[in-house]
Amino acid sequence: MHDSRENQAVGAAGPPKPESLLSLPAGSPASLGQVTAVAARLARAMNSVIEGKPDVVHTAITVLLAEGHLLLEDVPGVGKTMLAKTLAKSIDCSVRRVQFTPDLLPSDITGVSVFNQDVRDFEFRPGAIFANVVVGDEINRASPKTQSALLESMEEGQVTVDGQTYDLPKPFIVMATQNPIEMEGTYPLPEAQRDRFMARISLGYPSARAEVAMLDTHGQVSPLETLSPVTDAATVTAMVRAVRSVFTSDAIKQYVVDLSAATRSSSALRLGASPRATLHMLRAARAHAALEGRDHVLPDDVQAVVLPVLAHRIIPTGETQLARRSTGEVLQDLMRRVPVPASGR
Repeated sequence: MHDSRENQAVGAAGPPKPESLLSLPAGSPASLGQVTAVAARLARAMNSVIEGKPDVVHTAITVLLAEGHLLLEDVPGVGKTMLAKTLAKSIDCSVRRVQFTPDLLPSDITGVSVFNQDVRDFEFRPGAIFANVVVGDEINRASPKTQSALLESMEEGQVTVDGQTYDLPKPFIVMATQNPIEMEGTYPLPEAQRDRFMARISLGYPSARAEVAMLDTHGQVSPLETLSPVTDAATVTAMVRAVRSVFTSDAIKQYVVDLSAATRSSSALRLGASPRATLHMLRAARAHAALEGRDHVLPDDVQAVVLPVLAHRIIPTGETQLARRSTGEVLQDLMRRVPVPASGR
């Protein structure tokens, strides 16, 4: 059902050398330079396992620093679960993997209160959601009731069981995978839950060169087995706080709102972006700017995150679908129409 082992980041090669782990003392602030340095190390570690997908890796790190959750949606065998496990193993933190099945119960996710005969009282036993990184495999195979158990934790970073509220550890990210091809025996995620994922990415098939390189690196031993963590939970938490302080001008905020409003008034869409999507777009743009080494957000940062942040939230009209226009194409058209502010400062 789920792997209850924590601190799984140490691979087959043993614990990493102290100098290989970039770490900050708990509670210490992170500078912008430290954010870019740690993120670069994290990207290199992930790219050593995920061949030929630097843009996908960059988006995953962006979502992590923006305090969001990631939905990995693609055909089988392209590395969705591998990407999630690679990010988890690159950070020295608690990790849980949940294999979603139709018989998985909500209490398996959130936890359950069990009567303890010794103390004659109920005690709470945490579920799989109590980890820094939660990898949810094939989330659309679980029942809607179990899927909904994730809602409070993803939005508020807490779990309520039997009237008691329990905070989840920081940082906290859910990375869920789903297969859009094989829909038999699945429960499609409702719009309310898809909206809680900050971004959706598809890995796609690798290039011929990357696939040949994959045969070399994965042919005998998976590089994931020897991957060592490059940072820890305390450092990632400090990086998240640093990203929050990235400056966003009023013009950029208006630009983000205008993009969301354009999706709501578009004749090509029957459901536009929600206010939560607007907030996620701003947070992702801040993280993107920080990863580029800037202390302020530019229109380029907003445009870079529009597709992964909005494409899974909007619903095209029947006419748009008949015209074989994807949501990505609709968003590209809207970005060309919405006026771009002259300066990000």
